[in-house]
Amino acid sequence: MKLLPALLLFSLTSLAQTPAKVTGDWTGSATSHGQQVPIHLRITGTAKSLNAALINGPESSPATGVSVAGNHLLVKFNYYDKTLDATIADGTLTGSYGTKTVRYPLTMSKAPVQVVKGSVAPKIDGDWEVAVKSAKGESAWQLRVAQTGQNVKAVIQRIDGDTGSLYGTWDQPAPGMAAPSHTYRVSHFTAAGPALYTLTPKEDGTLILTNLLRADLNPPDQQNLVARRPEAARAAKLAPPTDPTQQTTMKDPTKRFVFSAPDLAGKVVSNTDRQFDGKVVIVTVGGSWCPNCHDEAPFLESLYKQFHAKGLEIVNLSFEEDEDQLKDPVRLRAFIARYHLDYTVLLAGTTDQLNEKIPDAEHLNSWPTSFILGRDGRVKQVHAGFAGPANPEAHEELVKEMTALIGELLAEPVPTQNASVPR
Repeated sequence: MKLLPALLLFSLTSLAQTPAKVTGDWTGSATSHGQQVPIHLRITGTAKSLNAALINGPESSPATGVSVAGNHLLVKFNYYDKTLDATIADGTLTGSYGTKTVRYPLTMSKAPVQVVKGSVAPKIDGDWEVAVKSAKGESAWQLRVAQTGQNVKAVIQRIDGDTGSLYGTWDQPAPGMAAPSHTYRVSHFTAAGPALYTLTPKEDGTLILTNLLRADLNPPDQQNLVARRPEAARAAKLAPPTDPTQQTTMKDPTKRFVFSAPDLAGKVVSNTDRQFDGKVVIVTVGGSWCPNCHDEAPFLESLYKQFHAKGLEIVNLSFEEDEDQLKDPVRLRAFIARYHLDYTVLLAGTTDQLNEKIPDAEHLNSWPTSFILGRDGRVKQVHAGFAGPANPEAHEELVKEMTALIGELLAEPVPTQNASVPR
């Protein structure tokens, strides 16, 4: 009988020590495509209530659950269906991050990362255009850099959306690696995963943008891309970044936009349902796997709250990566819960069924893409991709323009139903 109190005391002692062992800031690196990407995990709270987040500069990706059993740490990010699974021993956290099939090995400690200071950093702040030959038809991306001394924040805006914020320093090495020569190394490790680039200034005033996690790009010149100032790109007669409202068009703009798919309860929802009659409707094509769709969701929810009572409906046609997520949409449910979405979310199919399910759209290849329908059910504008908060200027412009467009469409009178128009 004396053994039981002793075991209980040991258990309570271990529980009390858990926060001190796991809480705090863990920094180190994760391995992706043979590259070391900086990673920062912050754990806070008490033994009964632990919280965690992946930290990226001033930004964070909050975890949806944290558990500790002995030396085993499990941190869940359900809205991406990913976990950080690690063992803590001798002040080191060792494990991996990712899905069941794709994992990134990682090692972290509570010791601050030693940063090797480089020479005087050249100024690269401002706007750039990156010449590309994109499979989506783009000829250029936008690169924006904000710089303070040797520190930079960069973001790349593509037709799908932006990369998210990339932070780095002139000549800063990844943990455990020698400092690169004469380049900026920028990265992030968010709940969506890792990103790692170098920005190398050249004597001719250009930058070489290198995606260190895409050594598989073919042809090889699509890995090392040339960035020019916009005025230099115009002087060289290079095309500017694609206008996101011109990427996707409708084959027949006179037809009503058609959709039909089940919601998460299995009820089929279609454009012909009474709830959409005479309404302005945003139909957004996306998926819970898509980082830019995560950026878009809070904005759509804000539009829904602002305009729903005036006649706005929003429908998310979610295309998931595999059949398992359609049969049991765990990640999509977590996506809805994360952003407290009140608008309609439908399980439209798998990603390879996109053009089959939306056959009336031409050149539909961006995630997300939003179709804005007027009160007559016809498409008034198609907007490819989404500029998120990581690209503040483009994001604020998009919010302003979209809000104004919805307001204008809602101000139009509800049309008399025309039976001759196909529904």
